[in-house]
Amino acid sequence: MGLALEEARAALATGDVPIGAVVIGPDGTVVATGRNEREATGDPTAHAEVVAIRSAARALRDSGHDDGWRLSECTLVVTLEPCAMCAGAIVLSRIPRVVFGAWDEKAGASGSVFDVLREPRLNHWVEVFPRVREAECAALLTGFFADLRK
Repeated sequence: MGLALEEARAALATGDVPIGAVVIGPDGTVVATGRNEREATGDPTAHAEVVAIRSAARALRDSGHDDGWRLSECTLVVTLEPCAMCAGAIVLSRIPRVVFGAWDEKAGASGSVFDVLREPRLNHWVEVFPRVREAECAALLTGFFADLRK
């Protein structure tokens, strides 16, 4: 989560909402990182999770990973509960575990507003580990939005 928080802080430099994500491989090494880049790139899909998932799929493919784009042995660590779009990308990329910091009570799709990651009607389910360094993750977001309102 420390590396995800570093990525989140780096998003502040471009005026993006400070959310960071890290994809960890089965051996515990960092496969890819990502941070919100919507403002930086003008891409509404450039959420931290999507950026990290895309980068991880490329890295694994380029290293000759047997599963191609499937991240079936990886863990995603993210500072904020994934939204519906990101939860869909997580399911479709076959990530088996998600660790996140703060809950997103307005748009979360990993147990708060929706629970896409554990939806029994889908073909893939994800283990969810919430509230890791929750206070630190939430404070970063709260501070960002307080500054915007000033």
